[in-house]
Amino acid sequence: MKRNEALPMHVQFFLPILEALRELGGSATPSELKDKLIETLGITDEELEEKLKNGMSRIDNQITWSKIYLVRAGLLDTSDPEVLSLTEEGLSRELNDNDVLLIFKEIHKGFVSKRGKRKPQKQVDLEDPEEKQPHAAELLEILRSLPPEGFERLCQRLLRSSGFKKVIVKGRSGDGGIDGEGILEINPLVSVKVIFQSKRYKDAVSSSQIRDFRGAMQGRAEKGIFITTGRFTSDAKAEAIREGVPPIELVDGDKLVQLFEQRQLGLKQKVIYEVDHSFFDEYR
Repeated sequence: MKRNEALPMHVQFFLPILEALRELGGSATPSELKDKLIETLGITDEELEEKLKNGMSRIDNQITWSKIYLVRAGLLDTSDPEVLSLTEEGLSRELNDNDVLLIFKEIHKGFVSKRGKRKPQKQVDLEDPEEKQPHAAELLEILRSLPPEGFERLCQRLLRSSGFKKVIVKGRSGDGGIDGEGILEINPLVSVKVIFQSKRYKDAVSSSQIRDFRGAMQGRAEKGIFITTGRFTSDAKAEAIREGVPPIELVDGDKLVQLFEQRQLGLKQKVIYEVDHSFFDEYR
């Protein structure tokens, strides 16, 4: 699998996404898909660190645009916000770079305003699909600006809202980097002690930091959770699920935003209406 950088930026991940989802059985969570693309395309940590002017990852931007085009082409189904899945056509249709260019040009014509006027080319190119959810970037900036103690207490609140009990924040106890612990009740007869670490990072958490955390939790808990406002390197993700050692759940900035949305912590939901012009066609 390879990414053709000669294709328009918006669709460079078009074919790799289709192939990755087929290898994953036709569907995947957004994070599973991204991990698969990083693995199969050999995307480096340096590439993942590249940012656009608006602060969004360049790779994330390209993947997002490719997904938008795949949906409009009828090849990808995003009706379930938690899972991306191929349509029947997406599973069966074999495409090449020429097909991608034709699809791109056809869908590109569809970026037309409701009044029938084409948006200026510059506006289309700079339009960022993530800007539809500006709260995500704002939320992460707020979290990163909190003092260490405040972020630890906020993670405590998040874990409590997620079903954990007896959540304790260790604070600056120097307890091997452990920020807190809690109890997750699986059922009335089974419960698991969990230790967590919370870091307000912009950049990536490395595999050595995951190993250090595991060393600190060794013999103290069955499971660990590493929470960061940044992201994890590929090596860190591999280290977290390494066989023969206690597993560590990784919560990066994207997942953190999702958890705050699900629990509606610090976020107020708004309903926005858009006029459906086609509804009025029969009355014109």
